[in-house]
Amino acid sequence: MRSVILSLWMPVALFALWWFASAFSWVNPYLLPRPEAVFAAFIELCENGLLWVHVQSSLGRAFGGYIIAALIALPMGYFFAKYETLHTQSRLILESLRMIPPLSLIPLLILWLGIGETAKLTIVLLASFFPIYLNAYSGFKQLDYRYGELAETLNLSTFEKIQHIEFPGALPAVFTGLRLGFGYSWRALVSAELIAASSGLGYLISDASEMARTDQVFVGIFMIAILGILGDFLFQKALFKVAPWSKK
Repeated sequence: MRSVILSLWMPVALFALWWFASAFSWVNPYLLPRPEAVFAAFIELCENGLLWVHVQSSLGRAFGGYIIAALIALPMGYFFAKYETLHTQSRLILESLRMIPPLSLIPLLILWLGIGETAKLTIVLLASFFPIYLNAYSGFKQLDYRYGELAETLNLSTFEKIQHIEFPGALPAVFTGLRLGFGYSWRALVSAELIAASSGLGYLISDASEMARTDQVFVGIFMIAILGILGDFLFQKALFKVAPWSKK
């Protein structure tokens, strides 16, 4: 109960400050709409179905690019941790790509891939790849050497060694990477939708801003935050379910 109170008191205080600031006209209503107006805009977008269309578009792009990134980054993290030569040979290229913000590549991606879904999926993939890869690499690299001796003692095959020893041992680090990767993918996607999209929460915010609908801008921002928090919460629950020892 105490932890719940500690988690909620600041959001409640900020909401109260928002209500007072708008109710007593401390801030121009165009810049800071009243909470009631934001809620009315939320109901309006729900009733006409636009909000769910934008949410589905953003979630589809985010998870599509994120899953592709995970399918590439996890095996790479494992093999580069096992074979240091591969890691050494590719380090310069990977570090160079890691230092380039994915959003800075939007003009090139639009030029090469057009303004369709492929460009947005590529942005998500680039944004989420490195958190997943680096944590997977670190997790597999830091495995206790005694695990290898245990696998030899039990005469395990390579697949059995990965399944029963190496992957469970690296799982907390892998899940941390997946968690971080989802956050990066979500933020990069919404930013990309602000520039080149005809649907999605980023597009909703951009379109509402052009139409001077600040209340709908707030709806889009709140939906981004709520869905991001929900996704992170589900990742934590999945981690504790699959690897209960990670709580320690």
